[in-house]
Amino acid sequence: MKARHFILAILAWSLALPALAASRGDVPMAEDLRAEGKLATSRKVPIMLLFTSPFCGYCDRVKEEYLGPMRDDPAYRDKVIIRQIEVGSDWNLIGFDGKKTTHGSYASSQKVVMVPTIKVVDAQGRELAKPIVGFLTADFYFGFIQDAMNEGLEKMRGRK
Repeated sequence: MKARHFILAILAWSLALPALAASRGDVPMAEDLRAEGKLATSRKVPIMLLFTSPFCGYCDRVKEEYLGPMRDDPAYRDKVIIRQIEVGSDWNLIGFDGKKTTHGSYASSQKVVMVPTIKVVDAQGRELAKPIVGFLTADFYFGFIQDAMNEGLEKMRGRK
């Protein structure tokens, strides 16, 4: 009987993992940038790409404290699409051009050499704001993110 309870506890815990990840403000991995570009065009919003690596504590902090909560906040739904690219990864990715690539190859093509890096891009992947490279002063970091997002939003909506 104890084994059955143990198995049920493990099952319940594993089912709760996606909810735990969402509650930590996780940022979805990019899978199809062309599709994200179409969505960005229809919503007239920029795409914010967070370039990360698996063992980067600063990347985790940016996801948990800034971009994850932004993604989960309805106030940002009409302002930005947020996706994650893992530098050095061989995870499959469809680029803005519709061609198959990997997260690592795409990051290399974008000349990302430091993580975290945040790039705000349009529906074709063109930069709309200066990239945020590294984890800058925590006191001002959200302001940097907001400024980049707003600059991208203005350009996507033809105000700049």
